[in-house]
Amino acid sequence: MTGPALSAHFASRKPSVIRLAQIEHAKRTDGVAALNVAIGNVSLPMHPAMAARLATMGTPGGAFADGVVSYTATSGTAECNAAVLNVIAASGGDVTSLQSTITSGGSQAMELVVVGCCGPAGSDERPLLLVDAAYTNYTAFAERMGRRTASITRTLGDDGRFSLPDLDTITEVVEREKPGALVVIPYDNPTGQLYTREQLADLARICVAHDMWIISDEAYRELHYDGTPPVSIWSLTEDEVPGLTGRRIGIETASKVWNACGIRIGALVTDNPDFHARGVAEQTASLCSSAIGQHLFAALADESHADLQEWFAGQRGYYQAMLEDLTTRVRDLLPGVIVSSPDASIYSVVDLRALVDEKFDALDFVLYCAQQGSVEMDGEQRTLLTAPMAGFYSMPAGEPNPGRTQLRIAYVASPPEMARVPELLAGLFAAYQAR
Repeated sequence: MTGPALSAHFASRKPSVIRLAQIEHAKRTDGVAALNVAIGNVSLPMHPAMAARLATMGTPGGAFADGVVSYTATSGTAECNAAVLNVIAASGGDVTSLQSTITSGGSQAMELVVVGCCGPAGSDERPLLLVDAAYTNYTAFAERMGRRTASITRTLGDDGRFSLPDLDTITEVVEREKPGALVVIPYDNPTGQLYTREQLADLARICVAHDMWIISDEAYRELHYDGTPPVSIWSLTEDEVPGLTGRRIGIETASKVWNACGIRIGALVTDNPDFHARGVAEQTASLCSSAIGQHLFAALADESHADLQEWFAGQRGYYQAMLEDLTTRVRDLLPGVIVSSPDASIYSVVDLRALVDEKFDALDFVLYCAQQGSVEMDGEQRTLLTAPMAGFYSMPAGEPNPGRTQLRIAYVASPPEMARVPELLAGLFAAYQAR
């Protein structure tokens, strides 16, 4: 179709690797059913207090019984912001000096931190520093707003553990790139790595020493499986990291721990009053986040910490069983495969590097599964949708991308469906290799 010219940015856009398999599978006409574990679209019921509000909000006496859904304040309702601080406090965080702004999902909070902490190309350039493999949306938002990213690259060992570079190497990257902020995801997406408190404190000290913001994406806080207390930027103290106060930013979301992806509620939390005020000013262009979504999440404002801790424990038990089962069975069905250690969050990375040659590309395998691959299971032709990992790395031109042989699997289907993933993966991989 002819028409006016697209912007260079639009003309260059391609779908996120997280959504790519779903988009391609939707084009199929052969009736092959897909098990979609490419996207972190949690399929569990939301917290009971939130569900109760959902059931009653339009009924007599409910918050929207009159059918009126007005704008809220740009920063969000007081009750919804109180809920954000309550759940942080339930995890042991000190909230006495924190200010919260409600955003349209964690995604909008990401956009605000990129534009608020990092300068564009030119004399004010301050890139966003990521820890690769890194959640793809940070790179996408940086590109959208004309900000550059830099990266520290982790290594996936044969034991399934992702290792950070030593502190001297990280410091060298910081001194070379001069970033405005460092993003850390303590319960990591996409790797499933759990940062220790000591690792988070070490990274925070580097941020203090180089006058950087530290951004802690805490979407998966409380989803950790080693029995240790939660690791959070809000539990670090000035004694541990002198000078930390006033440079911390946290990202919260209703999507993961609270099983409410579709209500699109997140929050931008900080202990810096000026950043908070400027963030609200920037967000006035978006008017406000969903009033209905805020009403639902605000139900957590009055939940006791004991009840929230019970909820956290239930969530951990649900995911841990599936993580351990899938990790064991994938390793059994594909001898030599590397599966990341199931330490935290709701993801595993599967690395096929020992099973393939240098021509193998995980993106091509993902597209094969989405577009044409299938295996018979229980009398039905099925396929598996995963996310290729190359898009989670920001490698300089000419350097090999570790994600070339890696896939990300999200634990978002029911336990019976997740139990099918190892057989589907092994069957599809065998069919792909035999082509």
